[in-house]
Amino acid sequence: MNKTIRHASVFSLLLVLALLVRVTWVQAYEGRALADDEHNRRKVIAQYAQPLGDIVVAGSPVTGSKRTQGGDLSYKRTYTDGSLYSAVTGYSSQAYGATQIEGIYSKVLDGTDDRLKNPVDALTGKQQVPGEVLTTIDPEVQKAGYRALGDTKGAAVAMDPKTGKILGMVSTPSYDPSKISGTTDGDTWRKLLADQEKPLVNRALRQPLPPGSTFKLVVAAAALEDGLYGSADEGTESPNPYTLPGTSRVLENENTSAPCENATIRTALQYSCNNVFAKMAADLGQDKVKAMAEKFGFNDEEQDVPVRASESLYPSGMDNAQTALTGIGQFDVTATPMQMAMVSAAIANDGVMESPHMVSKVVDSDSNTLESYEDEESQRIVSSSTAEQLRSAMVTVVNEGTGSNARIDGAEVGGKTGTAQHGENNSKTPYAWFTSYAKDSSTGKEVAVAVIVEDSGAARSEVSGNGLAAPIAQKMMAAALG
Repeated sequence: MNKTIRHASVFSLLLVLALLVRVTWVQAYEGRALADDEHNRRKVIAQYAQPLGDIVVAGSPVTGSKRTQGGDLSYKRTYTDGSLYSAVTGYSSQAYGATQIEGIYSKVLDGTDDRLKNPVDALTGKQQVPGEVLTTIDPEVQKAGYRALGDTKGAAVAMDPKTGKILGMVSTPSYDPSKISGTTDGDTWRKLLADQEKPLVNRALRQPLPPGSTFKLVVAAAALEDGLYGSADEGTESPNPYTLPGTSRVLENENTSAPCENATIRTALQYSCNNVFAKMAADLGQDKVKAMAEKFGFNDEEQDVPVRASESLYPSGMDNAQTALTGIGQFDVTATPMQMAMVSAAIANDGVMESPHMVSKVVDSDSNTLESYEDEESQRIVSSSTAEQLRSAMVTVVNEGTGSNARIDGAEVGGKTGTAQHGENNSKTPYAWFTSYAKDSSTGKEVAVAVIVEDSGAARSEVSGNGLAAPIAQKMMAAALG
């Protein structure tokens, strides 16, 4: 073989090898990237090629699947009581994607998750039978919250303090995900997007707003843990009226006749004394209040339940007057109902916070566990002594103070009301809050609940945490203990 032929042969061999490498790269790497591309039509076809797996509440599915007529997408998602459970399930839409539980576990629910496949199916690429997502939701608690919120704009969360299980999650106004699950629902989708009440927003998790006086529980916890005051029944150094540090602004109390001057923490929670907690926050300083808020979960950008909640914020870089305002849950403090339920849950659970979660297990079609959330981590937030004192003070709020509408016969109920300013110079209707817990000693059942009513249509003078939010919390707590 002469030199020219030999060189040509080597060159041709290199071309063949390069072609093989390129083919392998395209099939193995770029092929996978293409398969995973959200715009790949074949991926959507595979997702809806068979009935979807279900999201389950108390042993019964709240989702289903329906055969479609025509087109290349064989099935679409259906929902049982879709408006009731939309804040839990989210939606799965052929046209608009998937959110919340539907989105997080989409591969399990459509059968494309690799964990569902046996070795033979993994080689052949056969699509497996979908799995299921088992939630922690109690249908009676969910119904109680949904019915109680009714036509108002607001949200509520109920959780078991001992386990972290979320028993109810409601956001109103709601929507029916069945009406946007197909490809011909454009009008409904556009109306939902244009609706100024934002029904697609899960207010329980993703609408942080000023928590008002419910945040006073966090400030009280900081004061007791720091030793600023030795007990909830020790008098505080709290002038009434109180002038914000470095300013001429006088902070008023809602009830001008309340015994707020130098009041104890118990009395200050009972009457929701602004002067006491503003002065307390200023005396502690922003760093100590912030540290306690963060122990409860504020400023956590990755709070997953497993759906991610928006960050509840305790700010930094404030002057003394601004720090004082945070003591009453104003200035730039924001919280979700999920966050405020966590505050009450930790206090109810002897100062220990169990990780909140609304999914207990993810299973395959044979009920084998793929993921479990039943043994999540816990964290001590405050001492047992501090938690006991706060519970006692919260009981006083309900039995003798501003939270009377949360009472349940035969149960220990503690709570804290809140009315938060809304709009520049409080020009809009205030937000009504209530955060609480309830225990039934005869059954051992416990529950913590937080409620916000953003807008009930009530006159400004009728807006209060006890008047609007506490009755909703009471109904959810009663359902959980029943």
